[in-house]
Amino acid sequence: MKDYKAVVFDFDLTLADSWQGIRICFRHTLTAFGYEIPDDRTIYNTIGKTLVDSFDELTGIENNPQREAMRVEYVKKADDEMVKNTFFYDGVPQGLQKLREKGIKVGICSTKYRYRIVQTFERQAGFLPVDLIIGGEDVSCAKPDPTGLLKCIEGLGVKKEETLYVGDNIIDALCAENAETDFAAVLSGSTSKQQFSEHKHETICGGVAELLEILNKE
Repeated sequence: MKDYKAVVFDFDLTLADSWQGIRICFRHTLTAFGYEIPDDRTIYNTIGKTLVDSFDELTGIENNPQREAMRVEYVKKADDEMVKNTFFYDGVPQGLQKLREKGIKVGICSTKYRYRIVQTFERQAGFLPVDLIIGGEDVSCAKPDPTGLLKCIEGLGVKKEETLYVGDNIIDALCAENAETDFAAVLSGSTSKQQFSEHKHETICGGVAELLEILNKE
């Protein structure tokens, strides 16, 4: 793997296991609006998409007229549940800090709200080992549109060819392709190695700890 001046990460299921918080919030919101709750795998497979698109999928109604109200209800519930039910994978905060100590810029580009990511680091790690976070509230177009990733790269002061984007979802792979930057896949989400192999990538790792070990050894 080549030397990178910046590494940008997705958040949910890439850096942290947020499944229990996500499950609680989706189940609460669907119940509040009178919808049948799908099985956990169906809910899990929406992770990485925007909330409104996820609600369309989970309710089976395209452009559901309640999608925005459901998003607001989800966010309200998440204010109480998400941070305490999100846990970093082993060694993640320390691994990110080691990258920064090597002079590598560290960013996050996620559909998750920026303030929620900051709160999670503060509660679960006690420090913020990241130079820049681009969250869902910072862009008008969600991944795989490259706007957020390109904004993060620009904010870090590097070039896209000097940047590695890391994610657990095909949406992340497509975002990297659209941004014309390198991509590393981790298998901590719902996407398989075979699925990732069909897209351009520098490496496929079992999890982010494995990738951080590689990056910190180079």
